[in-house]
Amino acid sequence: AATTITLHLAPSKAGGHTPKAPHFFSEDNLVTYDGPQTVRSDGRGGFVLTLSVSPDGPPDTKKLLGVVTSENGWLAGGSLRGLRVAAEFQPTTVAARSGAASGSGGAGSRAATAKPAAGGLAGTLLLAAIGGLILNLMPCVFPVLGLKILGFVNQAGHQRSKVIIHGLNFTLGVLLSFWTLAGVLVVLRAGGNQLGWGFQLQSPVFVYVLTVLMLAFGMNMSGVFEFGLRATAVGSDLQSKSGYAGSFFTGVLATVVATPCSAPFLAPALGAALAVPPVESFAIFTAIALGLALPYLLLSIFPQAVKVLPRPGGWMETFKQFMAFPLYATAVYLVWVLAAQTGEEGFRSVLFSLVLVAMAVWMYGRWTAPGASPGRVRFGVASLVLVGALGLWVGWPRSAAAQTTGPDAAPAVAWEPWSPEAVAKLHSEGRIVYVDFTARWCATCQANKRLVFHSDEVLKYFAEKKIATLRGDWTNKDPRITAELASYNRSAVPFNVIWMPGKDEPVILPELLTAGTVLEALKKG
Repeated sequence: AATTITLHLAPSKAGGHTPKAPHFFSEDNLVTYDGPQTVRSDGRGGFVLTLSVSPDGPPDTKKLLGVVTSENGWLAGGSLRGLRVAAEFQPTTVAARSGAASGSGGAGSRAATAKPAAGGLAGTLLLAAIGGLILNLMPCVFPVLGLKILGFVNQAGHQRSKVIIHGLNFTLGVLLSFWTLAGVLVVLRAGGNQLGWGFQLQSPVFVYVLTVLMLAFGMNMSGVFEFGLRATAVGSDLQSKSGYAGSFFTGVLATVVATPCSAPFLAPALGAALAVPPVESFAIFTAIALGLALPYLLLSIFPQAVKVLPRPGGWMETFKQFMAFPLYATAVYLVWVLAAQTGEEGFRSVLFSLVLVAMAVWMYGRWTAPGASPGRVRFGVASLVLVGALGLWVGWPRSAAAQTTGPDAAPAVAWEPWSPEAVAKLHSEGRIVYVDFTARWCATCQANKRLVFHSDEVLKYFAEKKIATLRGDWTNKDPRITAELASYNRSAVPFNVIWMPGKDEPVILPELLTAGTVLEALKKG
């Protein structure tokens, strides 16, 4: 199957205007929305675009459908920002003619009429708003917004003005968050960076913090702890302000967690936002934000619509606890993302850190329950801070290099798979053979890995002596490794041996290794 599509853009008959930075946006996901697009002149005033085919696109499509934009428009004065493309595929070329003209292409190609994008910017804004509206049904967003629905149910008996303020604060939180993302994109793009939607998820630090938040919010919804129960004694005015702030930050959170789910529904609009001038980009992000916030803004403006929702009751607590599970699922998904970003050891640190964070949250909830004495509350808060800080320290992604490739990318011994035949062959060649029997579930093995096999001294000596290194991985059942261990009267790992040239029996090393122990054994032979 083809991996690229070549799109030929013939020059406009109007002439006198050179479009800048043409970019194609697919209607049917045939072209990867965030993939590379190369643009070159055809030498006749037109352009040739090479587009990347999406693996998720329609398999048997016969037409290229979409919109091709230009930063300064296709006609003089900046008008006609988008051209509608509906071109049939040819064995070698597909042509689109700028302007409203149509005609036949050169030999071997069919002409395609390029019309202005349906509705221009207005059509893109409508598409963006619809995409934002659909986001409310996504598993990344629905758990957070489910809380907002419960809030409207609770507020149904309040003054209408207060309910409207809650809705406006929520909308403001969504808007400011999307504007912030749009601003960062515009600034970085102006600096020459190639960015796509969801770029913040490329940062392991951001993904880790979001994972911790999803876990904490899930535990809150499961009833492990409650924020704000003790605030009832402060007074209704402070409680009201806190509620408004809560509505605002719910909007912020909705934006943050929406990004992993947004691409399938917002790809064309987001792609356009990343290619058009800043003002139009902000307009598109605003449309997405308003679409996301629209249902809740309408419920606040027309509170009578809340009457169709069930009355407050015990179902609310059940619903709240049930909605914790999508949050846990989101946390699991983010941990999976982190596994690819931080490497094996970083991933392990993240898992342990989440256990500590969960413990900190549990301690806070256990000792700050309603009716707890001031001393117990102070202990609960201190536990949250200290244990939580320890957890964050354990799991926090480290250096930039570690964020990109993970700790396992540091210099380490290059292992080959162990087998009796490999040992015999290498030993017969007169080489020193170092064999490490290990398993991922073996804590001592992991300690040896960190203390010894990343050691500069050990790596240097192994390289100088051209030592052959073989590893037998016993993580899963392997009868050959089991038999080999039994031949030495062993039934567990770690087990390390060194076969020296000219000797029939190997040197057996202790279970817990140090760099000095290994080097001493190698030098003594």
